[in-house]
Amino acid sequence: MRRLAVFAVAAALAACATSPLGRKQFILISDDSISQQGVASFQQMQKEMPQSKDARKTQYVRCIADNITAQIPNLREKGQLSVPGAWEVSVFESEDVNAFALPGGKIGVFTGLLKVANTQDQLAAVIGHEVSHVLARHSAERASADIPAQIGGAFASAYGVGQLYGMGVNALFLLPYSRGHESEADLLGLDLMASAGFDPRAAVTLWQNMARASGGQKPPEILSTHPSDETRMHDLNARMKTALDLYVTAKGQGRNPKCG
Repeated sequence: MRRLAVFAVAAALAACATSPLGRKQFILISDDSISQQGVASFQQMQKEMPQSKDARKTQYVRCIADNITAQIPNLREKGQLSVPGAWEVSVFESEDVNAFALPGGKIGVFTGLLKVANTQDQLAAVIGHEVSHVLARHSAERASADIPAQIGGAFASAYGVGQLYGMGVNALFLLPYSRGHESEADLLGLDLMASAGFDPRAAVTLWQNMARASGGQKPPEILSTHPSDETRMHDLNARMKTALDLYVTAKGQGRNPKCG
């Protein structure tokens, strides 16, 4: 009962959390705790995966990442964020078309992504998206959501319906929850890249490239952790006017990245 009382109090306090785009969040994990996990995971990847020896590629990726993250203090001053001031960037030698950002200020880009995100603006869309996951505290939110799901699973197993419960939670809660995070990171990332002086229209072109690269080999959206490419492009276009206003302002203030 004591543990349940502590959980209830923590849950009540977590209800006060709000994402940078104004969405109410349920967060039970502290920023310090999730940042420590992010740093540990990044260091493990650096030990296990080869990093690119191409200095030009590495400088190119870091230039884009530096321009993106330079805009974060502007958001922090508005009281929206609590994130590191310095970000570490690694370029991993891998054919995977992927990138990530982790709590604790860590960014990783796989060289395979550079074949699909083939301009600085397109790569900025990816990095802006990944950094936005950190800014919106999605890792802590997802970990927090797993706690009540695990408790419910324990009760369901005790009554012999654990498998049915797991299928229901995954389809009706966890997958839509994950898609919501991806959509939020798309929109926040669009604003972030535009504020840094990267053309936000390249985000739509990026997802056109992604769709071609996948060859249509993706599960239906309802069964996926990510929105469909079509959904992402629709939502990005719906926010494009706001992003273009930020882009014009950035250009007027002299933010004109030239990363190569």
